[in-house]
Amino acid sequence: MTTTDVQVRKLMEEYQKQGQVGMAALRAGMHRNTASKYLQARKLPSTMREPRHWRTRPDPFAEDWAEMAVRLADAPELEAKALFDDLLERKPDRYHEGQLRTFQRRVQQWRAQEGPPKDVFFGQEHRPGEAMQTDFTSANELGITIAGEPFDHLLCHSVLPYSNWEWVTPCFSESLLALHRGVQGAVFRLGRRPQFHQTDNSTAATHNLASGKRGEAASGKRGFNADYEGLMRHLGMEPRTIGVGCKEQNGDVEALGGALKRRLEQHLLLRGSRDFESIEAYESWIGEVVEQANGLRSERLTEELAVMRPLAKRRLPEHRELSVRVTSNGTIRVLNNTYSVPSRLKGERVAVRISEMAPYSVVVLPDPVGPVTRTIP
Repeated sequence: MTTTDVQVRKLMEEYQKQGQVGMAALRAGMHRNTASKYLQARKLPSTMREPRHWRTRPDPFAEDWAEMAVRLADAPELEAKALFDDLLERKPDRYHEGQLRTFQRRVQQWRAQEGPPKDVFFGQEHRPGEAMQTDFTSANELGITIAGEPFDHLLCHSVLPYSNWEWVTPCFSESLLALHRGVQGAVFRLGRRPQFHQTDNSTAATHNLASGKRGEAASGKRGFNADYEGLMRHLGMEPRTIGVGCKEQNGDVEALGGALKRRLEQHLLLRGSRDFESIEAYESWIGEVVEQANGLRSERLTEELAVMRPLAKRRLPEHRELSVRVTSNGTIRVLNNTYSVPSRLKGERVAVRISEMAPYSVVVLPDPVGPVTRTIP
């Protein structure tokens, strides 16, 4: 395997920290002998290799490459493997499967020299304490079960891009209640708040409108939901969203979402079981895994906390409340579903509290004996 400049930079960084060749080599992903060579040379691999201007072997695709170039020009989205499989099927006497990698390199060279232009993304500058990004990601691939039953769910993932500090809460949907719970869980865990909170254009935070508010239509952004704006006002953060179809603007939380699930998968393998006795136990376990990762980010997090403002208000309730009347059949209608309640409540109005991760709870209003609460499965 070819040693890269990135690996050698990592090697030198780790060696300066610890002074141990073996440990530095391990963390840089290379053999100890290779590490010793680069530490002695104090040079990057790219500066030690002399450029080669000749081919070491004949081009096996020279006879058919003109045809391949025409097909790529007509359909640039064609993948190298699909093109090679077609060539192999038509000319099995000339080509074999072991030449796939060579063909892929040939296509890669063509794309670099003659292919269509690629989208260019400029790195974003992150300043301490400036923003928090939040995104939802499916966690079904983890195969979690609760008391033996499959647990289909999402993760509400909040990240500080400067330090990569993160917080995670499980949820069932990309709803405003889930966003309520996830964002508050993150900022109250920190005890402080950044200036901005950034999301994509999901309906949890924005209306499904073509134009944004106050002339933002030209930027391709949408207006915010009134309830979401209220949450941001309460927490003291300014809402900020990305352009429609511009996921790269939320790139930090998108990238860390994949890293988060890989980390959870590794800890599940170490745990030896994917079953948890309750949702609360599962959420507590996630918190432990995330806090362990956050411990490695303490230096930059300290910089962020130093410039963030403290939270000035209490946590908002993380549920919706509906007022419904009990029918003559002793039932109530909640979110297009019918549920039964004690028959003595016929004709009474009850308040239904709906949260993201718990069943509905029904509180009788009024009641001369005191509130009566019942959980609806």
